[in-house]
Amino acid sequence: MATERPHAQAPRAQKMTQRRFGGPEVLEPAEGPRPAPAPGEILLRVHAVAVNPVDLQIRSGRAPLYGQPPFTLGCDVSGTVEALGDGVTGLRPGDEVFARIDSGGYATHVTAPAAHFAPKPASLDHIHAAAAPTAVLTAWQALIDIAGVGPGTRVLIHAAAGGVGHAAVQLAKAEGAYVVATARADRHDFLRYLGADEPVDYTAGDFTEAVHDIDAALDLIGGDYGPRTLNTLRPGGLLITAVPGDPGLAPEEVEARGMRFAAVETRPSGERLARIAALLANGRIRIHVEAALPFAEAAKAHELGEAGRAKGRLVLVLPE
Repeated sequence: MATERPHAQAPRAQKMTQRRFGGPEVLEPAEGPRPAPAPGEILLRVHAVAVNPVDLQIRSGRAPLYGQPPFTLGCDVSGTVEALGDGVTGLRPGDEVFARIDSGGYATHVTAPAAHFAPKPASLDHIHAAAAPTAVLTAWQALIDIAGVGPGTRVLIHAAAGGVGHAAVQLAKAEGAYVVATARADRHDFLRYLGADEPVDYTAGDFTEAVHDIDAALDLIGGDYGPRTLNTLRPGGLLITAVPGDPGLAPEEVEARGMRFAAVETRPSGERLARIAALLANGRIRIHVEAALPFAEAAKAHELGEAGRAKGRLVLVLPE
């Protein structure tokens, strides 16, 4: 009499998900079938995923960009290609890549369009590669694509010691700009290390009294920072906001004062990320990771992010 062989268990994936809006405690581990790449996609074995400020806002419901839970956060990933969907060329299983994707990165495995990925620089580990995409892509889109900064441009960067801010300082300097950077006084040595020409302590008084004749300002805070920053711009100067939701003022208000306004909505781009990879590889942009925590401590990483005192980036490291 023939005996039945047990069915092989389908490959599984672990993820950190949430079933409701709330504090860091709503993040919970879950397991499900390993996803399969659709045509034009790759399956990535994630080794590290960054914790972005927008993750905290999405998780809490302050910026419900993913709709109602359940969902899985995470858009900055670094890992190894595990499988290819139909039509994917230029990559193969085993390649180490990094990307900004749309969502789902808090997981051991994720699928995303191959066009979002670029080869990981060999000089970067997965932790620092995962920390790079959104920070540098946002800075690039704001300062290069929109502002066109270059030698002699006077640039103001708010929250300059944070994730996007510290990348923006370095990118602006790489383009030859003069960089004014706001942060607490205990972050000023860090800002000078990054190349900032003029650190400004925003806690010591009104930054608008110390900062003048700015050509392009990057607002990473929101609230009243946008309206106040207008007072630092020269006539015709440019205010760029990278704040999801309400930037604190309307474009018409900016234009009425003879200045310009633009908003950055960071988008995935493997092509642009490949260009950024060269800057990361040669050290012209150095990504600072404040803490790399085990994947199981995602809630703790969110707590650190909400404390608002981290320099650079926070990263989760996936189990092998």
